[in-house]
Amino acid sequence: MKMSPELEKLFNDQITLEFGASMVYRQLAIEMEDNDFPGAAQWLRHQADEEIVHANKFIDHLADRGNHPSIGTISAPKSPGTTMLKVFNAALAHEQKVSAAIRGLVNAAEAEGDLDSRPLLNWFLSEQIEEESTVSEIIGRIQLIGDDGVGLYQLDLELAQRPVATTENTGGSPH
Repeated sequence: MKMSPELEKLFNDQITLEFGASMVYRQLAIEMEDNDFPGAAQWLRHQADEEIVHANKFIDHLADRGNHPSIGTISAPKSPGTTMLKVFNAALAHEQKVSAAIRGLVNAAEAEGDLDSRPLLNWFLSEQIEEESTVSEIIGRIQLIGDDGVGLYQLDLELAQRPVATTENTGGSPH
């Protein structure tokens, strides 16, 4: 069932936001790499790739329903600063922005009675809870460590252990 033009626009806005999120995470990774935190940089690059997977899920959903996926204008991200705390606070702020946008999509789809978007949007609601929780946990650990170099070094090593994934959709979740 094809979406209304209004809902299609909102989904395309989300595609743009997801690709923009990828660019934000890439910039944050650059900041961490520049400050000799390769593990945090790797974690953030992986997060950037995951945002592309998210955009692809929306693209596939629109295309599968006979709508036209489209990427809007993406502005270059700005640097939030160079400390690990500032970088991960910026990551959390962006995840909160994405979460709000997903909730807006849910409300718009429900207002139109668009049941076909429910599985995808429910997946994203759960995903955003996980995303915010994960970044919040990292922030909590950074705050606990403070400026302790050994602690930051250890956290950086742990962040480097994040499994590597692909920017293509993986099975098991709606696309």
